[in-house]
Amino acid sequence: MIEYHATSPAAEPKREVWPAVSLGLRMLCPACGKGPMYGKYLKVTHSCPSCSEELHHQRADDAPPYFTMSIVAHIVVAGVLILERMYAPPTWVHLSIWLPLTVLLSLLILPRVKGGLVGLQWALRMHGFGGAPDEPEPEPTPSRGPAV
Repeated sequence: MIEYHATSPAAEPKREVWPAVSLGLRMLCPACGKGPMYGKYLKVTHSCPSCSEELHHQRADDAPPYFTMSIVAHIVVAGVLILERMYAPPTWVHLSIWLPLTVLLSLLILPRVKGGLVGLQWALRMHGFGGAPDEPEPEPTPSRGPAV
């Protein structure tokens, strides 16, 4: 079970956002910048091997693939349009260039985007990175129909 230590937000030192995101984009621990963030391709380590900062709190979920698709799509679509406008090659040339490039860019960009998002979560003390669990969402109260 995870233990949380209740401290007031004012007592905790401020974490700089951009350096943490930058370290995450380089796939390094956002706390120390020395330890690797990943143990495997996209598997965030439980804790940093260098400074022991716990990284298992991260909740990147669907954001990294979404941002990766947006980035890759902008690059590939721009490239397709420029190549088509300049040279008008046959379809097989487009396929032989853009399909492998799409896969390669996606595989290279995805872990970096996820690292940046984990760094952002760490800097903003989200999802348990601040030493306390997130506030649970209040249960919705059942509404009664209109009074007659």
